[in-house]
Amino acid sequence: MNKKDLFTSLVLLALLLASPQLYAQTGGGNGTAGIQDATTQVTSYFDPLTKLMYAIGAVLGLVGAIKVYSKWNSGDQDTQKTAVSWFGSMIFLVIVATVVRSFFL
Repeated sequence: MNKKDLFTSLVLLALLLASPQLYAQTGGGNGTAGIQDATTQVTSYFDPLTKLMYAIGAVLGLVGAIKVYSKWNSGDQDTQKTAVSWFGSMIFLVIVATVVRSFFL
């Protein structure tokens, strides 16, 4: 018996000896308690993340408003395009935050 066969045999023996303990750790193989706990933990992040997305949207909206205002005062011909793009991005951010929250909760 070479070293590779011996190593493989030892690994299989270790897995066979550890399997009852692993089976007992999962609650008899059910695992639903672990899945429910993970679901609860993940869904608890949605409210803070939604508020964070709204806060980022508010800051970006203010930055965009200042950018549009400065272009408007300087007489730039590209003011309307900038205003529409910033407004569209803010609407997209709010819709994404709402859809993600409603989709996963």
